[in-house]
Amino acid sequence: MSKVEFKNKVAPLHRNLKFNLTKEHADNWNPAGVAFTQFMNTLSIFFPAGEKFFMDSIQNYRDQITDPQLKKDIKEFMGQEALHTREHLVYNQALIDAGFPVDKYMDRVEKLLKRVQQIFPNDVQLAVTISLEHLTASLGDTVLTDPKLMENAEKNFSNIWYWHSMEEIEHKGVAYDVWNDVMGKGLYSYSVRTGIHILTHLVFWSLVIPFHIGLVRKSKKLSSLKGWASCMNYLWGKPGALRRIFPDMFDYFRPGFHPWQHDNSALLSQIDEFSESVKQEYQQATA
Repeated sequence: MSKVEFKNKVAPLHRNLKFNLTKEHADNWNPAGVAFTQFMNTLSIFFPAGEKFFMDSIQNYRDQITDPQLKKDIKEFMGQEALHTREHLVYNQALIDAGFPVDKYMDRVEKLLKRVQQIFPNDVQLAVTISLEHLTASLGDTVLTDPKLMENAEKNFSNIWYWHSMEEIEHKGVAYDVWNDVMGKGLYSYSVRTGIHILTHLVFWSLVIPFHIGLVRKSKKLSSLKGWASCMNYLWGKPGALRRIFPDMFDYFRPGFHPWQHDNSALLSQIDEFSESVKQEYQQATA
């Protein structure tokens, strides 16, 4: 299957960054309030098992890929996702150390994804991956384009989200290129891709909501109307992190869709400088 080339498509490169994430800032690292902070923390719960699932779903087809550049991209994708897994385990451990039931939630996610791997064929697993990769890249775009989301946030926590967001954008087309390469662009491919997109979001958000509420309850802020109002504003008003990704989620249903048709490569222009700065900050903090 011939690939469609995009002028500003970026080749991914894994960066071995570490972050000094501590329990003291677990539920207060973002000045938008506890509810919004815990929403972001909720997303972190999914990454360790989720990233492994993504890597496994591509590994299932790796020996079928012949394009040299896509082979390189897959290797870097794997490197990036492995490092994201490592750092979000550190992130989640900080939440556990602060007394939040994150280990219980992580276990539920891991068991669910293992069940998916046991029950569903490889093409469905890859369809889940490209759906969630599109979601994470779209959320990453929002994090990087609206400074209000991380304004005055504790630097280590904001930096892990900046790093993860940049690399999600950088490799946003890799899993999709694998999909096109092995599945083609016919009716069956489209039906599986879009049908699983709907099911994936239904399952994902049905877990996010109770996990989020559970974390806010543990912070003893469940009845804080001010906190929830701030959170809803950040998610659905202004900045509106979730509101802003809706067009991207619906664009996914378009025949011929590809993630790099939305060219946001300009958001990666400072990634090397950012990475070097994070390395220096971590070295100083742990010296």
